[in-house]
Amino acid sequence: MQAKRSSHDTISDNRGNGLFNRREMLRTAGGGIGMMALNSLLATDGVAQAASDSLKPKEPDFKPRAKRMIWLFMHGGPSHVDLWDPKPDLVKYSGKPLPDSFGEVMTRRKVAKNPLLAPIKPFRKRGESGLEVSDFLPHTGALVDDLCVVRSLHGDSVNHPQSVYQMNTGSILMGHPSVGSWVAYGLGSENADMPAFVVMPDPGGGIKGGPPAWGSGYLPATFQGTTMRAGKTPILNLKPPASISSQQQRATLDLIQSMNRRHLEARDQDDELAARISAYELAFRMQTAAPEIVDLTQETKDTHAMYGLNDPQTRDFGERCLLARRMIERGVRFVQLYSGDTVGWDAHSDVTKNHTAYCKKTDQPVAALLKDLKQRGLLEDTLVVWCGEFGRMPMSEQGRGRDHNPWGYSGWLAGAGITGGRSYGATDAIGLRSVENKVHVNEFHATLLHLMGLDHESLTYFHNGLDERLTGPAEVKIVKGLLT
Repeated sequence: MQAKRSSHDTISDNRGNGLFNRREMLRTAGGGIGMMALNSLLATDGVAQAASDSLKPKEPDFKPRAKRMIWLFMHGGPSHVDLWDPKPDLVKYSGKPLPDSFGEVMTRRKVAKNPLLAPIKPFRKRGESGLEVSDFLPHTGALVDDLCVVRSLHGDSVNHPQSVYQMNTGSILMGHPSVGSWVAYGLGSENADMPAFVVMPDPGGGIKGGPPAWGSGYLPATFQGTTMRAGKTPILNLKPPASISSQQQRATLDLIQSMNRRHLEARDQDDELAARISAYELAFRMQTAAPEIVDLTQETKDTHAMYGLNDPQTRDFGERCLLARRMIERGVRFVQLYSGDTVGWDAHSDVTKNHTAYCKKTDQPVAALLKDLKQRGLLEDTLVVWCGEFGRMPMSEQGRGRDHNPWGYSGWLAGAGITGGRSYGATDAIGLRSVENKVHVNEFHATLLHLMGLDHESLTYFHNGLDERLTGPAEVKIVKGLLT
């Protein structure tokens, strides 16, 4: 496999004086045999060094609007018709069956025959723009003038794993690189002591589809998301025992790395093995960088209160939002936070109970993150994304719940010069399907990459005879209406 990218992806073979001395030694010691040995050594060093160099900062294709991205992923499928997409007709016809004029509806649990369900809480006009947001979200709603709410997202699967994969990787199939991996591949990291792509899962449990949602797929393993958590141990087993000095650890690591390179040489320059070798070095450097980043005691009491760290209901997501701000301040390129355990926002039986709990956990911290980024001047070149894998049906399920709806749902963007206080696109009268300025997931991804200064058509990787890309093989357009 070979990466296809612009000239800034070329990896230098310059190894400095140490390499020159080895070359001279082998040339004089063994002639042709010595040079054959050197070529093997260079190949081994080259693959390991390539894995290390791959995360160095790279130039974008054009001037970016955003230098970094924070993705707030609401796992389970938040209900757009109860949060972001007001539908007066859904109120008007609540309790009645879906009109035949809407045609066949693909659902998992035959809920198409169930009566329509009105929004659980009222929508109100917010901010100077007057954009309507549900009472579920009073804190984020107060900042609506900074948000562009996309009301016409749509995908291709009614099931969680496939939709989680599609929103994260562009494909409903497992094994493709995630958005974060593509961004890391295209731009690298601005901090050599931290990963380019960090993921903070919900501590309550894993998502449907699991870690492949933030995996690197067929990209080199160096670009997969590194999972972190709040607290003094952001990554398990990162901190060495107190009895081992840094000098002892460095000597041990050097020995291990030399053995690893011999192992790599015997295995045809295996990419995953090279990535592991690089990971050892990164982990060593992170022992100094990561503890400082996750030390929230450095923040003021007012900051703790703003993020909700003093409230048990908001503390977890608040800590992770605050960590996201601290990481992007220190050069991490892409940070993804998950809200929702294995079930998460999946409100099949009771939207009121489910969304009250999850909105309480996330609303204040999300608003705090936006305010904090803005007051620090970071929102100007940071892209913040909020969405789930799909929305929910306008029909009821089990009386007070809603089934999955990938045919039309909402998310929002903030920062990176995007004009807030507006919505883009629309679903039909009851929020069932996208009908106006429709935004497919692949188009959404193309637009996010564009905001990061990356051309989605040229950001490719040669794999199994194809130039693969995040947005797939079909023609995909950037949604220009989101860029204003």
